[in-house]
Amino acid sequence: MITDLTEGKPSKVLWSFSIPMLLSVVFQQLYNIVDSVVAGKFVGARALAAVGASYPITMIFMAVATGANVGAAVIISQFFGAKKFEKLKTSVFTSVISIVVLAAALTIFGIIFCGSMLNMLNTPEEIFEDSSLYLNIYIYGLIFLFLYNICTGIFTALGDSKTPLYFLIASSVGNIILDLVFVITFNMGVAGVAWATFMAQGLSSLLAFFVMLKRIRAIKSGQYKKFSFSMLGRISRVAVPSILQQSFVSVGNLFIQSRVNSFGADVIAGYSAAIKLNTFAITSFSTLGNAMSSYTAQNIGAQKLKRIPQGLKAGIIMLIVVAIPFFIAYFFCSNAMMNVFVNRSETNIIDAGKIFLRIVAPFYFIIAIKLVADGILRGAGLMKAFMTATFSDLLLRVVLAYVLSYTMNSEIGIWLSWPVGWTIAMILSCVFYGQYYKNIIIKNR
Repeated sequence: MITDLTEGKPSKVLWSFSIPMLLSVVFQQLYNIVDSVVAGKFVGARALAAVGASYPITMIFMAVATGANVGAAVIISQFFGAKKFEKLKTSVFTSVISIVVLAAALTIFGIIFCGSMLNMLNTPEEIFEDSSLYLNIYIYGLIFLFLYNICTGIFTALGDSKTPLYFLIASSVGNIILDLVFVITFNMGVAGVAWATFMAQGLSSLLAFFVMLKRIRAIKSGQYKKFSFSMLGRISRVAVPSILQQSFVSVGNLFIQSRVNSFGADVIAGYSAAIKLNTFAITSFSTLGNAMSSYTAQNIGAQKLKRIPQGLKAGIIMLIVVAIPFFIAYFFCSNAMMNVFVNRSETNIIDAGKIFLRIVAPFYFIIAIKLVADGILRGAGLMKAFMTATFSDLLLRVVLAYVLSYTMNSEIGIWLSWPVGWTIAMILSCVFYGQYYKNIIIKNR
């Protein structure tokens, strides 16, 4: 279903548009969470640590796919809002062709440098082999990861947040079943966890691609180009900063992971479980922030600037409502959350993850506000402001993670770096939005 985000009450439109996207995140995160749960419960704590040690590397590839998705979605949303359907189709096919080429290049890179990346992270010897095995299989499936993300971005740009949800439900259920079959029945260990994700994600991406083609061809338009370098340049002006933003955050997480790895396998395992839960929350907030980008881009294309501050207010309320259950679960029920991943007897692992969750969870409300403002900045094409706020968060977290952990001689110093970075970045994002509101929105009412 294609949705026009330029009509109707902003709060109602955003909730209606965002709920399917939020549900999609729930099922998408099941990939990562189920992998860790199956590894920790049915293979062992070292398997959980092995999956966790490779996680920051997989997140770099995910960051590139997500950044490309967001960049393409902003341009496509603007054409959709302006009813320029020939350019819309050109932007869609240019995006798909480009993303396939990029995925192929990254697959080759990943296969060649898999071991080097794990060595760079100081991955302990006792989990290195399993980490390398898991990461290699993940890299083989990059084409599916990138294809699915670009299709999701196209659906979202057209106001359709429900279609990706249907694919994710089916593939997530399939992933869970395959995880259990491969690990319990066939005793494949970490490899079984990786192949389950590979197969489920592959099916989901191919289905999304063929439905997307049918949806785009159904839009009536005149003649259009299947590929345009000028269109690629226009998409890249938004996509490249988004990719850099997402990638630099992931590279920052690599440095943090390297420091975490220095505290041993138990801390790695605890952090692995906790960071999956934290990523679930942050990805939910980021997805709703992406909805704000589509909302902003469509309304700019339709010259309805007065709807943007209305959307800001509705978006902040929406994200705070979503943040409340994450805060309650992670802060007050952190023991139960960690017990999902490992047995109760693994007290060192549980304590490491529990402390992390209790430190970061109260600041979910801060990062939620930042991501709403970021969504508007990105939808308006203000990428310099968007990247400045994001990089400030990244640099502070990385620097403080090392300074505080060495000063305190404890992994808790790493956990404390997160809320500081989020708070300062939120302030910057709000200041940049205030400038946009004053200089653009008010003057063009």
